[in-house]
Amino acid sequence: MLVSVYLLTFTTLASASVVADEVIVVNQSTTLPTQTTPAAITNHDLDQQPTGLRVDAAELLQGLAGVQADSRANFAQDTRITLRGFGARSAFGVRGVVLQLDGIPLTMPDGQAQTSSILLDEPSSVQVIRGPLATVYGNSAGGVIQWWSERPLNHQLHIEAALGANATQRQLVQADVAIDRHAIRLVGARFRTNGPRPQNSAARDQLAARWYYNITDNLELTLRLDDNNAPLLEDPGSLSPADWRTQPTQTFAGAERFNTRKSIHHQQVSLSLADGQHWRVNLWQGWRNMEQYLPFPGTDIQSSGAVVDLHRQFTGIDASYRLRWATANPVHTTIGIHHASQADRRWGYTNELGYAGELRRNERGQVTQRASYMLTDWQPTSALTVLTGLRYSHIEFAVDDYFVVPGNPDDSGWQQQHAWSWSLGLNYQLSTAWNAFLSTGVGFETATLTEMAYNNTQTGLNTELGAATNRQWEAGLRWQQTTLRTQLVWFRIDTTDEIVVDQSIDGRTTYTNAGLTQRRGIEWELAWQLSPAWHWRVAATRLLADFDNGRRLPGVAERHAYSQLDWDYLPNQRLSLITEYRGDIVANDDQSVLAPSHALWHLNWQGELALGEWQLNPWLRWHNVTNKQYVGAVVVNQSSGRAFEPGVGREMQVGVQFNRRY
Repeated sequence: MLVSVYLLTFTTLASASVVADEVIVVNQSTTLPTQTTPAAITNHDLDQQPTGLRVDAAELLQGLAGVQADSRANFAQDTRITLRGFGARSAFGVRGVVLQLDGIPLTMPDGQAQTSSILLDEPSSVQVIRGPLATVYGNSAGGVIQWWSERPLNHQLHIEAALGANATQRQLVQADVAIDRHAIRLVGARFRTNGPRPQNSAARDQLAARWYYNITDNLELTLRLDDNNAPLLEDPGSLSPADWRTQPTQTFAGAERFNTRKSIHHQQVSLSLADGQHWRVNLWQGWRNMEQYLPFPGTDIQSSGAVVDLHRQFTGIDASYRLRWATANPVHTTIGIHHASQADRRWGYTNELGYAGELRRNERGQVTQRASYMLTDWQPTSALTVLTGLRYSHIEFAVDDYFVVPGNPDDSGWQQQHAWSWSLGLNYQLSTAWNAFLSTGVGFETATLTEMAYNNTQTGLNTELGAATNRQWEAGLRWQQTTLRTQLVWFRIDTTDEIVVDQSIDGRTTYTNAGLTQRRGIEWELAWQLSPAWHWRVAATRLLADFDNGRRLPGVAERHAYSQLDWDYLPNQRLSLITEYRGDIVANDDQSVLAPSHALWHLNWQGELALGEWQLNPWLRWHNVTNKQYVGAVVVNQSSGRAFEPGVGREMQVGVQFNRRY
């Protein structure tokens, strides 16, 4: 989406063991040094993340300041991702945070996103943009998380096999071909598990194809095809605090009684055309079919049912052009347009103990987003960098209700919202190692089409649910030398009409605007090459997120800390000790349910050896070494009392990768 314009990627210009300058690539042509960009941005090479099965997006987001990635241990529900508190209201999927992969959006025009469609082995790096600069990415841009993959450079065959507890297994085969101006990648992956709880099985198959073609030395075309088929994702649901304390591996009775489960088939095609010096165009189209069985009958004539049958089609285009002004001091401006739409065809049926029954919902929903934007970077002196961004967004929501019967009136509705977003940042280079920055900006976030669907007291589209607007401030210090890099950031976010969960009962969630909220906090990151054999990475976040009445924002932990100590005790042999701490989380507005804090310890080992013409990379992950009982995620304002989603106990995973270049 906007990644093609604003901040496309960080490129690390050094090996993992040596910290060197990083750059932000704007429109894949002009680069801005990370060190002098006025924004809190984290770039991380995913080769440095702990090894694992790569079946949960949280595996790619460990140890990133400001990011709370809560694994539900439930493959029927996506990883719960919040960034500086944005996205905390999400009952499923991701809200309030823009997700992208290679410049192609994972976030729909209405602001909802799913991580389950990502082939998690593909990204080679991740970039997180926090603060005012993220606001110019448009709707739901409380922050931006973008993953980047690499073009094949050689002929290569890559095979992976991994095993874990609970009959978990995953296999992957990847073939790369690189000839002259062409490169092709074909990938297939298979995942199966019984899960750590009853009613927790999952099956997922993924296929992907990539074609890269250099039309000229400067003009590159990239075609991407993705097919993600998950025919069975059982849903064990959440637990009450009392049940969680008694036995966290149990499944509540309603899940088995109503056979709660989900199936997803997600397909997408995208095309990128870029002139490395001037412009870029991204186009995408996708289809997502989903069927979900919820743990209640849904027989009331106005209930919308308890079996969801959704067919979605989405499409979009983002085009940008970058120019340099004829001035004495460097000034560059990127301008662009964005158009995206989604069409949801949705049916709802009663749940007859695991079978679809009578019709309770039949509607078509449409969301269209149109935007134009501009980003300018200016360096008036050698020490000062100025970065400004501006975006205008217009979003339309429409629902046509075809289930109009006695007792259930017409729920059709229409709404449009529009807003300006902007950011302004200054960076001053204090010395060759030290930089200080200050930035501010205004952003907005609409409710998603799903969130607008329900009312507590009446029927029809919840058109009273308006957009939330936020004003952000940020200040930071960076230090970067050959073996040490650190960043300390202070931030404050004031939000008007925050969108929050009003009620959540067994999958039927309603939302409301909550007036004023305030978030303020500090983030610290450190990467330190202690010696040739030792590397230490640390991230810590302190976040106070409160309503204007002083109560905490549900779903948000006030404290996070992460430590990863890597020891290369032999050539091509690494042992890692990982520590994760998450503070307590309130689960509802009245603060009566509190998920306790926890600290987890993990061990990772990975090696590399040669076997003839093959390179082998075995690995081992020992998750939760102390077998700590903890809450993996919470369900915000769960009216039935089942607010806790249990985390996974002690678990061993092993795997091996086979690589051969031709």
